[in-house]
Amino acid sequence: MVLTGFRPRRLLVVVAVLFGVLAAGVAPAAAHAALTGSDPAQGSVVAHAPEQVALTFSEGVAMGNDSLRVLDPQGKRVDRGKLRNLCSGSVVKYGAGLPPGLPDGTYTVAWQAISADSHPVSGAFTFSIGAPSKTAAAVPQQQVGGGLVGALYEIARYLAYAGFVLLVGGAAFVVACRPAAARVRSVQRLVVRGWALLTGATLAMLLLRTPYTGSGKLADVFDFGGLQQVVMSKPGAALLSRLLLLAAAALFVAVLFGAYARLHAPDGTDANGTDGTGEAEDAEDAAKRRKDLTFGLSVGGAVLAAGLATTWAVAEHASTGLQPAVAMPVDVLHLLAVAAWLGGLAALLVSLYWGPPVERTAVRRFSRVAFGSVLALVATGTYQSWRQVGSWHALTDTSYGQLLLVKVGLVAVMVAVAGLSRRWTGRLTAAAQGTDRTERTEPTAAPADVQDVSNTSAPSDTSDTSDAEDAPAAEAAGFGGPADPARVAQLARQQAALATARKKRIRDADPVRRGLRRSVLTEAAVAVLLLAVTTALTTTEPARTAEAVKAASAGRSPDANQPRVLNVPFDTGGADGKGTARLDLDPGRSGGGNELRLRIADPSGKARDVPQVAVSFTLGAKKLGPLPVALRHSGTGHWTASGVQLPVPGRWQLSLLVRTSDFDQVTETRNVTID
Repeated sequence: MVLTGFRPRRLLVVVAVLFGVLAAGVAPAAAHAALTGSDPAQGSVVAHAPEQVALTFSEGVAMGNDSLRVLDPQGKRVDRGKLRNLCSGSVVKYGAGLPPGLPDGTYTVAWQAISADSHPVSGAFTFSIGAPSKTAAAVPQQQVGGGLVGALYEIARYLAYAGFVLLVGGAAFVVACRPAAARVRSVQRLVVRGWALLTGATLAMLLLRTPYTGSGKLADVFDFGGLQQVVMSKPGAALLSRLLLLAAAALFVAVLFGAYARLHAPDGTDANGTDGTGEAEDAEDAAKRRKDLTFGLSVGGAVLAAGLATTWAVAEHASTGLQPAVAMPVDVLHLLAVAAWLGGLAALLVSLYWGPPVERTAVRRFSRVAFGSVLALVATGTYQSWRQVGSWHALTDTSYGQLLLVKVGLVAVMVAVAGLSRRWTGRLTAAAQGTDRTERTEPTAAPADVQDVSNTSAPSDTSDTSDAEDAPAAEAAGFGGPADPARVAQLARQQAALATARKKRIRDADPVRRGLRRSVLTEAAVAVLLLAVTTALTTTEPARTAEAVKAASAGRSPDANQPRVLNVPFDTGGADGKGTARLDLDPGRSGGGNELRLRIADPSGKARDVPQVAVSFTLGAKKLGPLPVALRHSGTGHWTASGVQLPVPGRWQLSLLVRTSDFDQVTETRNVTID
């Protein structure tokens, strides 16, 4: 089907704007570090005021002294204002100390943190001492990372990805596939605009970082104190490093479209653009210079591209979770493959629509590069999917999994369309070979629509418009007298328009090239959607984390075979009265067959014995209990019990009594959900 009035530029702009808005609509970004537990538990009622409030997260977070606030029933802050790092091994835990003698009532815990993959997370919950009461504390309704600031930040994130793809992929297309494109203005504009887009988006993200992770007020972009703190953080350092690399990339682009472009000037000029009729450089020397500069640009460009990709890998999903030492290099390779494919596709598209005819060898080279990029994407994408999803049901039960399925579908569509483009490329090659055979048997020239740029009979043009000024014709417009400047300019514009229309008519007369252009345009349109979905994935909670949060909110482990684990700090009030009790209830199911393991440790973590410990379970909703557990001392600081009976599922209350002397003892209570 032939499309009349077709405007590829307009279509791409509309599609990019539409899906940029959709990607921005994902904000606020889902929390990538999730609160998986708290002590006291959310909504719980404890008999005595706890020594501290502790929060447990699914991954590493950054928190300050004001990141965790505890408010009394009147809304007054009562915590000591100093954050405690309670992390141990793979457990990410922070706490804030509370003063002794807090009155009974309902207390509000408001917290805010930055996850290890640079995304902000916040929330609030309540617990009660003695008995619930009314509270005047305001619970935050809007999470950080939302509102106008969140939308602007996500738009900047999308534009940063787009700029990276255009800059890296466009430059790679020139060096690896079509060196002559270094002199094509449409390709030059594409790469330079990619650099400008990435630089501007990075600056915007750096300035928006303070309100994005804090107050949410747009005016805070001018808070230079906050900017100083941002630069000292891991995400801020990554953004600053990206700006430094972009400064080096500016020099790379200048050489690419300067000295490199001159070295690939058409025949008849030397490397400096002068006539090659007497003082031209030796052809062998010029070839050596081209080879050396190509090698230098290839190595330097690869280092810069890998460095830019690393600024994403060290500050987002790949830097946390499972196997970060493997995930970060894989993520860098994934980003480079995306840029080589999609950015090269954009460079090929603008070359096909707004430049001189593209050589068939350049199309074939890019086809091979795209095929290798797809293989790399499949390999790295499979690993990343396993790492972030973890199970088949998470693909359909979580937002991350659903977006990942959409991304896979779009990649499949792009591969199918790319296969069509390869077919057009094969036909283009066959047509050109047929033309070569005709040229060997007939003295007539081959049609211009199947010739390469190097052998076309039309004047070679490496810009978007031809030099159509015709001075004699302009002077003739004056009918022998002084030429009218307005008339001269009008005739020049008319001749330029005629020349452009003539070139377009010759270009569109070839059905093979026309089919190739339209298939490449379709690939580019799908690539815009793919980039939007990829951006949305970076702001969506990974499926593994989402499943862990669901399990934690249900009071059970994400794996039903894992035991229920409780860490209970205690203080009996006497000498050596402080310590921590760890209780493991395995498998934590209703009925018999549960095994309870108890370990008592001093503040340094060393196991210690105490005169007495006792554990019991109560299910108030069913009026069951307290059901005591017969503990057996099995070693220093260790007690065990087998065959623990919990008759029915529900939210049971565990009571732990610890006595450290004849007069000092305390009873701690915790809620645990039994399936």
